[in-house]
Amino acid sequence: MMVMLKSYVGEFNGTGNIAEDVPRFLASFGHQKTAEHCAAVAAKAKELAAKFDASLSKAEQAGYLHDISVVIPNQKRIDFARSQRVEILAEEIQYPMIIHQKLSVILAREIFDITDIEVLNAIRCHTTLKAKATRMDKVVFLADKIAWDQDGKPPYLSKIIAALAESLNAAILEYLNYLWKRRSQLRVIHPWFIEAREDLL
Repeated sequence: MMVMLKSYVGEFNGTGNIAEDVPRFLASFGHQKTAEHCAAVAAKAKELAAKFDASLSKAEQAGYLHDISVVIPNQKRIDFARSQRVEILAEEIQYPMIIHQKLSVILAREIFDITDIEVLNAIRCHTTLKAKATRMDKVVFLADKIAWDQDGKPPYLSKIIAALAESLNAAILEYLNYLWKRRSQLRVIHPWFIEAREDLL
């Protein structure tokens, strides 16, 4: 196992049951709230996968794993990304929190032995989405926005739920447009987000 990764594993040993292993892994680092969020996203991703004819098991896996890089402190994420030769964008250097989607892929692969490219790709873009996103990418992205990690209900939730009656793309575009109207308030505007929105439009 890579040297820098060892400090983010601790004494953890997986059993192969993602639904049990991920919450236990996150809780062992004091991230109980993130563990609860990941479980909620996994449940919502599975629900959306059933509705939009995607793999339930893959959606659930990606949901559980999407935020596991929370164990890497924000100030160390860029260094960790560089050590793993992850492509780093200027916006991610400016706002390192946003690179966690890419780092979660590494932890999913190295700690939880995930090799399914569909699962890994969905984790990789769960925060920003990307152009030419797959159905699985979209399911996990939207599940993360519906089962968000803040208190209360998301301010955009009712419009997303209404748009889901039309299509998965319509619901996603509802969220992307919500952010776009508030882009002046965002710390950074990630290029993947821009490309995803333009692709859907």
